[in-house]
Amino acid sequence: MNKKGLSQTGIAAIIIIIILVGIGAYYFSSPGKGSITTTTKTTSQSMSTASTTSKKIKVAVLFDVGGRGDLSFNDMAYMGAMEAAKELGVTVNFLTPKSTTDMEPLLRQLSQSGQYNLLVLVGFLWTDALNRTAGDFPNQKYALIDSTTGVVRKNEVDILFREQESASLVGVLAAGIAHQLGGNTVGAVAGMDIPPLWKFHIGYLFGVKYYDLKTGNKVNVLWQYTGTFGDTQKGYETGMQMLQQGAKVIYGVAGLTHLGMFDAVADWNQKGYGKAFAIGEDASQEWYNPHYIILSGAKRVDTAVYTAIKMVVDGSWKGGIKVLGLKDNGVGIWDLNGVKYFAQLAYDNHKTNLTPTEIVNIVKEMRQKYIPQQAWNIMKQLEEQIKSGQIVFKTPTSEEEYNSIIQELEKGNLNAALEKGTVS
Repeated sequence: MNKKGLSQTGIAAIIIIIILVGIGAYYFSSPGKGSITTTTKTTSQSMSTASTTSKKIKVAVLFDVGGRGDLSFNDMAYMGAMEAAKELGVTVNFLTPKSTTDMEPLLRQLSQSGQYNLLVLVGFLWTDALNRTAGDFPNQKYALIDSTTGVVRKNEVDILFREQESASLVGVLAAGIAHQLGGNTVGAVAGMDIPPLWKFHIGYLFGVKYYDLKTGNKVNVLWQYTGTFGDTQKGYETGMQMLQQGAKVIYGVAGLTHLGMFDAVADWNQKGYGKAFAIGEDASQEWYNPHYIILSGAKRVDTAVYTAIKMVVDGSWKGGIKVLGLKDNGVGIWDLNGVKYFAQLAYDNHKTNLTPTEIVNIVKEMRQKYIPQQAWNIMKQLEEQIKSGQIVFKTPTSEEEYNSIIQELEKGNLNAALEKGTVS
């Protein structure tokens, strides 16, 4: 696969992940278990089922300007809506604005029409448009995915994610991989120094230190903010610096920027400098280079979309912020079914020459060879504690609190990151 070519062509639209405001569960299950579909971009699509129970409920899913085929947020939103149409019997239309300037006019047009019970807005780019529109149409329901307007309205639900939970699982496995490779350092290439990334940092560092505690194998963490979500060259340079500092695994939480880190890891391996792996985030990104991207953290936008639609169908709608975590199937680590799903999307869109089966087989082999069973066991133990509510992470409300938590975690004080529960 020509990785360099990908970075310069259609890849720019693939993973400009909506990380500025909040950036699946370990098992790839409903919602989001739908069949593989092609991803030709459209400005409007429609689907419905023969169900009569929810026949009158109509939903419009509004993608960001990238539209379908991004192998990330928009495609996951489509997946969740497909599941809702199938299981809940709603009718769903899909629309893609031509540009950010078209967002507010489109949103107002749909709101004024009154034909939809729910308008689902995918990603933070919709935040300003919604803030300027929602108050003018109090009878129109809106669901904003992975962002918040900061205003509590009865007709608006903002669905966010518990990034600390998935990042902590990633941290455990990253530490295990590093130890398996004979190293003691892992890294993370991050985007901007903003609150959503603080949560990733806390979770990742917690997971590494949790592994330390359970095994006695000390692993160091390199965390670097690049200040950007759209600079692959910066991602490459930062990734290469971490590899030179001894990092055996690098986690990408920088959107398009960390694609450059993926390329750095591949070059490092191919030039014979040593064995190292990368870890993706949000959608399954193993397809980009399965020989060197061993895992991806999951942010289940499909689950968020399905949840919003279900709230309308079953009458449980309540305005405000709703946060999805591991127990809600909202975050986690993509399993091989998830890897295959996104590999199929990539193959259908000519982003890779490897078939989905080939990609899955490579990833499966890499995981079996380089992730020790001990690390999986520790990860599953932590996962169960989080799902059961024994462990609840703090969400820092200030940079000062964030820095304090990080400092304590670096000292080995895992409880500093917890709102509930203790680790010993």
